[in-house]
Amino acid sequence: MTDTAHRRTFLPRALLAAALTTVATLTAVSPAPAAEQASAGVVKVSNTVEVRCAFLVYKRAGDWYFPAGTPKGTVWLQHGFSRANDHLEDAARRYAAAGFVVFAPTLPSSDTFGCTVSNLGNNTAFLNNVADLFGKSADPNDKLGRSFADAAAKAGRPGLQLPAEFVFSGHSAGGEAVSYVANRLRTNYPNAFARLSGLVLLDPVNSFTGLNMANALNGLNNTTLPIHAISSPPYSANSQASGTVELTTDVHRDFLGIRLTTGSHCDAEGASTDSLCTVLNGTPQAANVAVLQEFATTWATDDVNGTVTATHRPGGSRYEALRTAGTIQTLSGS
Repeated sequence: MTDTAHRRTFLPRALLAAALTTVATLTAVSPAPAAEQASAGVVKVSNTVEVRCAFLVYKRAGDWYFPAGTPKGTVWLQHGFSRANDHLEDAARRYAAAGFVVFAPTLPSSDTFGCTVSNLGNNTAFLNNVADLFGKSADPNDKLGRSFADAAAKAGRPGLQLPAEFVFSGHSAGGEAVSYVANRLRTNYPNAFARLSGLVLLDPVNSFTGLNMANALNGLNNTTLPIHAISSPPYSANSQASGTVELTTDVHRDFLGIRLTTGSHCDAEGASTDSLCTVLNGTPQAANVAVLQEFATTWATDDVNGTVTATHRPGGSRYEALRTAGTIQTLSGS
């Protein structure tokens, strides 16, 4: 039995019941063309990826983005609660333009068996199955490898290997999901964890229930895995910055990223956001979106290259210019 991905709307956590009603009644949209060429040479391909859910196998919609040249690594880019992968297209294209293959799947926000991106009761078994995708990503015949090979062929890149080095990047509840999966790799797939280069969290939000993010970040705290966030100020849309508070409480490092002082929870979606996000959560400012994408891609590049771009860290020229202007504040661990 298979599951077909649906396009969903975003609502703040206080409107959970209404959101679930909306999600349950939406219908699938027509599939996107197999490959779409961007002006920067980025190619987008849409297909599916298999993910186990209880005794079923779901075929979830997945978007792949290919850079023009030789890719430097792979970014898993995960949307949040009641959203879909197309809402992160702007960010995905920016990561791809920076040289990454980007994998952006749509994961359920409502599901009978609890197979959801956000924890509405107990989604850990499902996230363990998501982790299995990446834990076995080195096998071209396993689930993620098959999806990638299909996408590469459609993109005109047959024979391209899935880049072994990964960066996980998640928005909102997707930030919790990628953190959980990263820690699951640490405990269950050590070879895959060794290929995980870093986490870039985009205004992360804790789930409605459970301790998935707390457990994950406490598990990752004693590793050397780079973990950075780009957050907006506390308000209802990000549950008073619950994910950022969790990060700065559990991970004890001097530098954990930045807060956009006038940021919106929709900043990560940029030009691909919609009115159902912006009406409830504020319209992203172009300058904030640009800073978010600039720092996210710079840090992701540093993560896979094992470098530190000093200009984009405290004390660096670009960083201090933005901090002095009041555009950003520094996030650090307690």
